Amino acid sequence: MPTVEEIRQDEINSIAWKACDTFRGVVDPSEYKNYILVFLFIKYLSDVWKDKLTKCKEEFGSDQERVSRRMSRERFVLPDKCDFDYIYSMRTETNIGEIINHALEEIEEANKLKLEGVFRNIDFNSEGNLGEPKDRNKRLKNLIEDFNDSRLDLRPSKINNKDIIGNTYMYLIERFASDAGKKGGEFYTPDEVSILLAKLLKPNEGARICDPTCGSGSLLIHVGEEVPNSNFSLYGQESNGSTWALCKMNMFLHEMDGARIEWGDTLGNPKLIENDRLMKFDVVVANPPFSLDKWGAEDASADKYNRFHRGVPPKSKGDYAFITHMIETAVEGTGKVGVIVPHGVLFREGAEGKIRRQFIEANLLEAVIGLPQNLFFGTGIPAAILVFNKGRTAKDVIFIDASQEYETGKNQNKLTCDNINKIVETYVKGETIDKYSHRATYEEIVENDYNLNIPRYVDTFEEEAEIDIVAVQNEITSLESELIEVKHQMGKYLEELGLKV
Repeated sequence: MPTVEEIRQDEINSIAWKACDTFRGVVDPSEYKNYILVFLFIKYLSDVWKDKLTKCKEEFGSDQERVSRRMSRERFVLPDKCDFDYIYSMRTETNIGEIINHALEEIEEANKLKLEGVFRNIDFNSEGNLGEPKDRNKRLKNLIEDFNDSRLDLRPSKINNKDIIGNTYMYLIERFASDAGKKGGEFYTPDEVSILLAKLLKPNEGARICDPTCGSGSLLIHVGEEVPNSNFSLYGQESNGSTWALCKMNMFLHEMDGARIEWGDTLGNPKLIENDRLMKFDVVVANPPFSLDKWGAEDASADKYNRFHRGVPPKSKGDYAFITHMIETAVEGTGKVGVIVPHGVLFREGAEGKIRRQFIEANLLEAVIGLPQNLFFGTGIPAAILVFNKGRTAKDVIFIDASQEYETGKNQNKLTCDNINKIVETYVKGETIDKYSHRATYEEIVENDYNLNIPRYVDTFEEEAEIDIVAVQNEITSLESELIEVKHQMGKYLEELGLKV
């Protein structure tokens, strides 16, 4: 029997997802996600503000000055005529798109430190995305009415689970990633992969955690949630403006609005800077774009932060550019890095082979983990996780082939809790398990010419069982006898029906 909270979560998820019907077939999924998620955000702000204001008035009565003073010290401020109820009352106005845009501008202005720029890439009056005025107004009216559903009451006093709104936001992002196909992988890392990375890196209390390609922030949030007592700080950078905005809202809805999320190209223009140097982090995680073309190799030799001192990756494959950046931003002596990569990173030669060799010789690589195929949105190819550790003393590397252990899904495969726990336990113990993992010595890796292709270390070959020819012949003879008997019976039935055989 599901609990009350589970039913509540499902209801809210369902209502929010149904609101997408307004745009399906009219607006591209990669675009309409922004309208839905922004509207969910407005609804959340409005309901929380309404709750706070009601309690404040109960405490101070008609003393408007004290009410205003108290409300101005809340986590965010919602100006007059910017809340959902006001927008709902104006839903039939011919300029409803402008009304919503103005509300968003006012909300940004009133909350500059936390929300500045978050709505700059969303336009509720866009003819290009939402159609001509008559169609646009109808769609916006439908959207507003969908969100006015009485079950979508996000007031804290009405919700038992404070994580519900954050969960709904993540649920919608996952559904949008699934609908968006290839584009979906650009802004979302599947939950179970994020959870796996979080458990592998296991950040300590007080950790500074960074994702330099943070997308909508799901991976960063999961890693943060792995820290005991919520004592951590989050940092991220995202190059796509719309996705950056989703990440900022995602952090806010998870009450992690103190996270520092920058907008810009991490490789070409890193924004997480401290005293004119790259900031250092205890844990760095990422699911970067696979084999990014034109990542900026032509400018790498002049990089002011000297990130590419081990060599410049190929201009058509940016994988090692992201890995290098991550390692350079990990705290010396203790920092850990977890990165999702295509398998080519493990064995390609040339510039990549030279960089890989230097990582191994510097004793930075701790684990190579092969994942199942079709886990990620937008690509069916299997990926791998590399774990680097700047505090290593042992020189062995654990190789894990988890590619065959997963739950088959209709569109995407999934890692189960058991799959995740087995990977983490094997990594922690550094165990060699037949057909699953191997703890390789440094000498073995050198023998393999620094090639990290997992089958070189984990033998998953299954010998074919010997065939008993006599038993097979006996089975064939038996089947032939049964077939003769079946034909005989069929002939008798046909005769009874007056049919010729």
